[in-house]
Amino acid sequence: MLKTTVSLKPADVNKEWVLIDAEGLVLGRLAVVIAQRLRGKHKPQFTPHVDCGDNVIVVNADKVVLTGNKLDGESFYYHTGYAGGIKSRTLRQRLESRHPERVVEKAVERMITRGPLQRRQMKHLHIYASATHPHEAQQPKTLDVAAMNPKNRRG
Repeated sequence: MLKTTVSLKPADVNKEWVLIDAEGLVLGRLAVVIAQRLRGKHKPQFTPHVDCGDNVIVVNADKVVLTGNKLDGESFYYHTGYAGGIKSRTLRQRLESRHPERVVEKAVERMITRGPLQRRQMKHLHIYASATHPHEAQQPKTLDVAAMNPKNRRG
């Protein structure tokens, strides 16, 4: 009796739309759930080299929670391109800036394997700082991340 591993083809992929409300959720635990949905690891026909994940919509990204002293203790560095142009910003400064959704976006991006497939999968992630989003026509299914584990919700 031979057993064969079925490799999913890009034409056979069935992508769903998932809506996640990030209000009160811990950032790292939320990013893990989003990364698994984007990669498609929650599906039984997961194929590592095919973009078989779902489209994920995240609302209220500015209301994520961080545990411990990470708001003021963690700094992210970037370079302006000029000599001596290294700068840093804390997570509190990033969450209070004009684009607080980039905190969630970067957390998810760093959890997905790097390469061309990552860039394609990240295009299926839609993050909004407020509770409204323009994807009502896709009829997304609501995913309750807080109910998955009591540690996912704080505050």
